[in-house]
Amino acid sequence: MSDRKLTKSQEVGAEVHAYLRARNPLLWVVTGEEARAERHLFKAAADAGYIARTWDCAQGVAGMDGKVSPDIGSPDINETLATISARADNGNERGVWIMRDLPIWLDGTIGITTLRLLRNLARKLPSTPTPRSQALIVLSPTNKVPAELANHATVIEWPLPDRAEIADILDVTVKPYGEKIEQPSNGVREAAIDAAVGMTGEEAAACYARSIVQHKRIDAITVANEKKRIIAKEGVLEWLDPLPGGLGDVGGLDQFKTWLKGRSVAFTPKARAYGLPVPRGTFAVGISGCGKTYMAKALASEWRVPLLRLDPNALKGGLVGESERNIRKALRVIEALGRCVVLVDEIEKALQGATTNASDGGVSADALGTLLTWMQERKGEAFLIATANDISNLPPEMLRKGRWDELWWVDLPNRTERMEVLRSTLRSHKRGDVNVDYELLTDSCVNFTGAEIAALVPDALYTAFADGEREINTADLLAAARTTVPLAETAKGKIEAMRNWAKGKARPATSAESVVTGEQNQGRVLDF
Repeated sequence: MSDRKLTKSQEVGAEVHAYLRARNPLLWVVTGEEARAERHLFKAAADAGYIARTWDCAQGVAGMDGKVSPDIGSPDINETLATISARADNGNERGVWIMRDLPIWLDGTIGITTLRLLRNLARKLPSTPTPRSQALIVLSPTNKVPAELANHATVIEWPLPDRAEIADILDVTVKPYGEKIEQPSNGVREAAIDAAVGMTGEEAAACYARSIVQHKRIDAITVANEKKRIIAKEGVLEWLDPLPGGLGDVGGLDQFKTWLKGRSVAFTPKARAYGLPVPRGTFAVGISGCGKTYMAKALASEWRVPLLRLDPNALKGGLVGESERNIRKALRVIEALGRCVVLVDEIEKALQGATTNASDGGVSADALGTLLTWMQERKGEAFLIATANDISNLPPEMLRKGRWDELWWVDLPNRTERMEVLRSTLRSHKRGDVNVDYELLTDSCVNFTGAEIAALVPDALYTAFADGEREINTADLLAAARTTVPLAETAKGKIEAMRNWAKGKARPATSAESVVTGEQNQGRVLDF
């Protein structure tokens, strides 16, 4: 007997097997991959003692071998449902009917008859004698089950292929070419598998085949670039480029960085053997422009994993249930990707209306409910970083410690950090050797955010260029600082309220001034 761990699809196939043995009459399988799901459904049916057949509106009923059975049912759905009912009354075998095109026939006035036939069948089948028991499995791209069938249907979300399935797809794709192509070595093979995780089985196979045609070998970079295109096409996630230098390019926020570095050991085999739980995520609350988003970009580079942005607000749809379906789709991709960093930026805006009297018909509340459920129950290795500039409208359940490994407070940069932001900004504008009074400039930027300090340099460059294209100096930067009205002044009351809230509720991301020195502060400027 093989010791190989079951794939996610095999685990779900085992669930289907159990449902069939328990005589569940109607399973609603959510998938866009008919072929891959059907292979597992055929096995589950056979293991449960059923004969499986498929139905679609083009060819009617077909056996597991794909051959059409003209004497059983027809392309007409109502005739086929009548056939299934008759077999439950007078048949001599147990049957599972995998319905490919059924959902579209249940919509609107034209679908009333079909819906009633299906409902009657769902009510009838559980009491059918075991030797002639029948069950229906509906394949659908969405989990939108008609209300009339809600009490009869069991919804099953079919997972995207995991690493083991992707590995099998790679081997099947490469095998026919034999020595005609360069066979992937262990390192290349692992990279190619990682690059395809998050795709459907068909997409992965197509990417591998394209790589072979273009390069006469499996090229992980080609596959990874194709995955970015596919995820962008889906429109449910945004693929971001991480910060090349990792956490070393983030100045200040030393407590936050130390904590993140400590969590990276949890992904090692030794940590898993020891029983360390996989890090789930962290919530960074604080003042806008002080580096919260920057940390997510740096962490993805530090851990060498993909960086994705999840924007629940962009997934909202006008139809009932559409937003929830979009979020579920995005979360399925995240789970399939395995180790990755997922950024939910300014989450308070994305979920605005979830806890207030919103005019979106409950869309925000649905999005919040789906996200909270996933955060509580997920088992993957995705690390979630959520940021917020305003916690006043966030629901208490979102801030509960159990949903996050840690909750952080990100305040205005201290003196040491302000100086390093200024130094780094000048370096990024190729002015690292310019002679300016850093002490004076740092003291002139008290209560500035990192983004506001960074903005002083381009302002000074414009001034110096207009004044005979000379080099910038301290006076130019001081003049820019004097014309800046910092956020700490325009939103003073709001910032004080957030500081008061953070006391005792969130850990400071930065140590006391005397602790934050040297290498910890190098480079905090490039993106806020």
